[in-house]
Amino acid sequence: MVAVACLGFFIITLDTTVVNVALPAIGRQWGNQVSGLQWVVDAYTLVFAALLLSAGSVSDRIGASRAFGGGLAMFTLMSAFCGFAPNLGTLIAARAVQGAAAAVMLPASLSLVRQAHSDPAGRARGIALWTAGGGVAVAAGPVVGGALTDGLGWRWIFFINLPVGIAALAGLVKAPRSRPGTASLDLGGQFTAVAALAALVFAVINGGAHGWGAVGTLVALAVFVVSAVSFVLIESRQERPAVPLNLFRDRSVAVCTFTGFALNFGYYGFVFVLTLYFQQLRGASPLSAGLMFVPMTAFTTVVNVTAGRMTNRYGPRLPMLIGVLIQAAGLLALLVVGKQTALALVLLLLVPLGIGGGLAVPPLTTAMLEAVDHERAGLASGILNSARQIGGAIGVAVFGALAAGGSGFIAGMHLSMLVSALSLVLAAAAVAALLPARLQRQNG
Repeated sequence: MVAVACLGFFIITLDTTVVNVALPAIGRQWGNQVSGLQWVVDAYTLVFAALLLSAGSVSDRIGASRAFGGGLAMFTLMSAFCGFAPNLGTLIAARAVQGAAAAVMLPASLSLVRQAHSDPAGRARGIALWTAGGGVAVAAGPVVGGALTDGLGWRWIFFINLPVGIAALAGLVKAPRSRPGTASLDLGGQFTAVAALAALVFAVINGGAHGWGAVGTLVALAVFVVSAVSFVLIESRQERPAVPLNLFRDRSVAVCTFTGFALNFGYYGFVFVLTLYFQQLRGASPLSAGLMFVPMTAFTTVVNVTAGRMTNRYGPRLPMLIGVLIQAAGLLALLVVGKQTALALVLLLLVPLGIGGGLAVPPLTTAMLEAVDHERAGLASGILNSARQIGGAIGVAVFGALAAGGSGFIAGMHLSMLVSALSLVLAAAAVAALLPARLQRQNG
């Protein structure tokens, strides 16, 4: 069962990274519009992020094995739809459904791991393997995407999910069935959350492509405001809301949520823009572009271990603060990158970004979980993961919009780096001022 859950988590995570290096190839086939390429990434990430708010309740309501199996079957089917997509619109729509399936799978896969082990030690090993599956996918994504795009064509970045999905479904047949529960679903809150996020991302992308005064941009912003206000009103009156607003009265929860958003805002934004930079401005092949991210992702994997040790020794605040500041410094260092900058220097400048993210995320997760009582740990984890995915979706939208703006690609890329670095500096200030040096889990 653990192997099945790990396979599921692997392909979910892979699809957040494997697509980036294939974007220029997709663009060449269908018009090279940056706004369309942004939606290939964001259709998946945005729906994934928004539905994570309620996905845990769905898993609890129908049973983890059933939720995981249904989500995996839909994810695999949509992978085939993506691979055979006849146009960009179909690809984007299939990516959105993929994101919904991934949102259902993620909490269910972790529940399957917990269900497989009754003893704490075995459960810890299972969760470690599950986490490692995601880490391997993050590191392998750019290389796998580049190799498949170069060797077989971009459609194979989706076809590769088919044998993995089928193998996981076959393994799930032998797994014991999970018992359904009685968890409630906050449909009103979920609908307004999706509407608000989709409208905001559309407004940013459309603003970059057609101007901030364009009718479509203004209408999207209006929909965002109405949906966001409606979401807050619904959540404040709901007996069992998807996002209990009183949770954010705890300053540690608020700081961790914002920090998670800021980290992914910068990370996914610069990966999207640098993928276009490597291939469209520097003429690199998809495989070469993917390999250029390896030093960064390798450091992330290695530093994760160090971050855990530092958290155990010093508490989460210190490694979080150092990691966030290193990532901010890395983004500022990228301001020297131009069209003719030596690639060796660019790769060297990417290393701090891998170190910063790798150092910040494990203590961030620990701080979020330790800030709430045991009964709300799953909810807190869902909110943090959702905030991080939302940050990634908006990061791709903002970085892409600025790079596609009238000031030119390099100027837009530099501006996006500055915006992201500023958000990280604000997050670091919040961590330093508001997060306790050591957290003790609540008992309420």
